[in-house]
Amino acid sequence: VVPAGRDSIDGASLAGGRLFVTRLHNVSSQVSIYAPDGKKLGEVPLPGIGSASLPNGRWNSNTAFYSFTSYTTPTVIYAFDIGAGTQKIWHETKIPGIDPKNLTVKQKWFKSKDGTAVPMFIVYRKGLELDGNRPTLMTGYGGFDASELPYFSGTAVLFAENDGVFVDVSLRGGGEFGETWHQAGMLGNKQHVFDDFEAAAEWLEKNGITRPSKLAITGGSNGGLLVGAALTQRPDLFAAVVCEVPLLDMLRYDLFLQGPQWVPEYGSAKDPEQFKWLYAYSPYQHVQQGVQYPAVLFDTGDSDTRVAPLHARKMTALLQWATGSFKPILLHYETTVGHSGGESKSMQVDHASLTLSFLFWQLGIRPNG
Repeated sequence: VVPAGRDSIDGASLAGGRLFVTRLHNVSSQVSIYAPDGKKLGEVPLPGIGSASLPNGRWNSNTAFYSFTSYTTPTVIYAFDIGAGTQKIWHETKIPGIDPKNLTVKQKWFKSKDGTAVPMFIVYRKGLELDGNRPTLMTGYGGFDASELPYFSGTAVLFAENDGVFVDVSLRGGGEFGETWHQAGMLGNKQHVFDDFEAAAEWLEKNGITRPSKLAITGGSNGGLLVGAALTQRPDLFAAVVCEVPLLDMLRYDLFLQGPQWVPEYGSAKDPEQFKWLYAYSPYQHVQQGVQYPAVLFDTGDSDTRVAPLHARKMTALLQWATGSFKPILLHYETTVGHSGGESKSMQVDHASLTLSFLFWQLGIRPNG
């Protein structure tokens, strides 16, 4: 009904006698409206760069509802009048003290090691002088066809409020540009993901935003593998690393818990050819004694039934033994928390406070106010 195009189709829904199709255009949502026969009728007007859900409504109703969020905008639900093509806010999440008009979001493109153009989003306070010395937190995911889309981040806002910068990199391995983008960062191509991330760090330094002593990175699960590879491949690029519920021993990951399910994404060391590429980047196998590693906070839980917590435990021990710097190598270990979710509000606050305190400590940030 709707043919494939340059932009990756993210989903489709039916409401008000119309077909709605969401696409990703340069890692930002775009919602198009079609007649049931596939004739294009127009677009849903989105507020800007961000992530929109599929419009939902009844087939015989004239109203469809969708949500929108961005790095600086908490979730807003819009009621869209399908006949008139107009919309109004139906519900808006209010967070005291946050004014999106005071924040800037820019998308920048850079060249990775093999010349591939890769985008990233950069968030900071309007009017902030980018003097090459800004404390910066960079994150990404790069795997499993999962798209790292613009989303509201309290951490991004907090860094911006404290004259820092937040960076989210749209790495290969994700679904931001379709299956080709995914395949470029999986199996034997996994090193592309780490090359993209490291090239982003170098771009930030070359373009006068930050420097290695002011740059921290964070990632969880497959993103924990990402930052684990980054800290072992290029420890000189980063001051601090937060590595959450990570995969780190890629030669043995598929022997534990849900690991066998991920062999189609990573490969298995049981296969001689796949062993070669897994060994080439596996973080645990590339820790070297005497290297001056950045400060690292590993974070996992005894009840993680997805990624075995043994990865974080033994990587902590190995780095504590090996590091040639005086920077801390820490493990935050919960006995009642799993891979994601399941935390009470008080635990979420404590967890966020601990992580941010570690980052502010290592980057020399003194909280404003």
